[in-house]
Amino acid sequence: MKFGLYYFLFAMWILIIIGGGIIVGFLGPFSLQRFGDFPWIFTSGIKSTIAIILVVIWILILSKLKNWIFKKELLS
Repeated sequence: MKFGLYYFLFAMWILIIIGGGIIVGFLGPFSLQRFGDFPWIFTSGIKSTIAIILVVIWILILSKLKNWIFKKELLS
């Protein structure tokens, strides 16, 4: 029995949970107020940029994992 798809789905859910934890735990309370008087739109822009970068990284990781798993499945 081949479990490649299950490994991919498991990795996808793990990355979703880890990404959500990073966003809520670290990025949510992030503030620049202790470094000076920055407008909230600047802090919000930084948060959204970091979140978009994390999403792109997660997509790249899943793409590489998908290619590796399905190549392995096709060769066997």
